[in-house]
Amino acid sequence: MGMTTRRQLLGSSVALAMVAVASTAFANDTLPDGGSVEAIANNGEAQRIAFMAFQNNPFWIPVIEGAKAATKYLESYNTTVDYIDLGDNLTPEAVIAGIEAAVAQGYDGIVTVPIFDGTERAINEAAEAGVPTINIIAEGSVPSDRILFIGQNGTSAGRQLGAFMAEKMGGEGKLGVITGYFGAVQHTARMNGAIDYLSAEYPDVKIIGPFENQDRAELAYSQVQDMYTANPDLKMIYVTAGGPFGAARAVRDLELTGKVGVVGFDHTPDNTAYIETGEMVGLIDQAPFQQAFDATVTMHNYLMNGETPAEDIMYVEGNLLTADGIQK
Repeated sequence: MGMTTRRQLLGSSVALAMVAVASTAFANDTLPDGGSVEAIANNGEAQRIAFMAFQNNPFWIPVIEGAKAATKYLESYNTTVDYIDLGDNLTPEAVIAGIEAAVAQGYDGIVTVPIFDGTERAINEAAEAGVPTINIIAEGSVPSDRILFIGQNGTSAGRQLGAFMAEKMGGEGKLGVITGYFGAVQHTARMNGAIDYLSAEYPDVKIIGPFENQDRAELAYSQVQDMYTANPDLKMIYVTAGGPFGAARAVRDLELTGKVGVVGFDHTPDNTAYIETGEMVGLIDQAPFQQAFDATVTMHNYLMNGETPAEDIMYVEGNLLTADGIQK
């Protein structure tokens, strides 16, 4: 499937997700499934929150669903949430432009996905202008004046998957590694978490790569084909970010199901379909709906009482899905 077609399909999926969430029938003051933070009363002026995210792969659909659920939930608390599309090209410039625009447009708070180093400047300038920011999903390594980060511990998730892959590989063999963006701190943490664990505990596992697929299934597909051509004894493929279903599709098309397994992130339908057919052997999620919803409501609460969260990092727990179900 060509890149244009994938983008069209993704756009349709996102649009459908927005419609579905907008029509969700739950009372505004009732938490939706997946949300865990309750709003406090708004006894003052109306507030406006800018929620920003990308749309370059299906991972973002539950993120957008979480934001839209928070929008509906906060309506009765006199807080408006506007979703701002940062596009399908993950760059620090897109994040910086989004933050600067939100400040210029007078938003009271921002929820965003910084991902890269360099975005801290815009976050700090927003704070200086009196506009607080909460980061979700992934942020850069340079500290900023954001009030909270909600996300997964990438290094720990990488180690968890490293141990899982070592068991599946019998402690030896070739492991192909595909990451989303070399400059994305969270992607690197997931990658190095696994690689460092394997290097220390299973030195007979040989790493092939890493390769950068820019979160795109199409690139993961061709990269797996190239890896297998050069390494016909390939045992496993680890995709640290977007597009693992592209790697799984390549395994299927190369007729390697049951011989080469794919491990990756996110319980999206595109990915879990390959758990069912055997090309994908493990998927860990990062609770994207919860991250989006909880961060938005937490921002509302901060705007109400000015109290920063007790901890400035809130890690979400990831669940490992295999053909046998969720692993505890």
